Amino acid sequence: MQDGMGSNDTGDLDLGVQVVIFDEGEGHSRKPTLAVGYLNRVRSGTSPDLDAGSFGRSLLVLASGNLFGLHYDTNLLANEQVSDSPNFANHPVPRRAQWGQTLSVTRNLTKKFAVSGEIWRFSQPLTGGNAIGNLYALAYTPRKTLVLDVGFSKGLTSTSTSWETFAGFTYLLPHRLWPLRKS
Repeated sequence: MQDGMGSNDTGDLDLGVQVVIFDEGEGHSRKPTLAVGYLNRVRSGTSPDLDAGSFGRSLLVLASGNLFGLHYDTNLLANEQVSDSPNFANHPVPRRAQWGQTLSVTRNLTKKFAVSGEIWRFSQPLTGGNAIGNLYALAYTPRKTLVLDVGFSKGLTSTSTSWETFAGFTYLLPHRLWPLRKS
């Protein structure tokens, strides 16, 4: 945004992989599912980076489960944050470790609709601040392999973006990439 005017720019394109390392299955276990993930930026967009800044690579540790009729997810993130400063000869672009945490809770409204709330925090190593905010989303699941979502995020610190809106989708592969191990 410049001089109070809005803009519509493309964002970054990130690709990644996530692997489940522990899962008790769909039963009534109180043990969470644990997974690790890796994201890598494939293309930089023209929109400015907000709150979390720009990262080249990201390592995630994810835990999720069900408790008292609610689904919870908590994530720990380690990002390689990259400065937007120009890269002149003998002056490499600064790169710093960034840490983030999230906690979200989801409640199914029907079989196809769910509502979520999240609190998040990211360190801002290039500026010395912390971005903290909350997020609210509505998800629609037309098929078991497709989730559409829309929502908004409200920053709670002076270095957080005041308001953000988003829309997106998640597509799950319909078949396993490799067979299950027999116990």
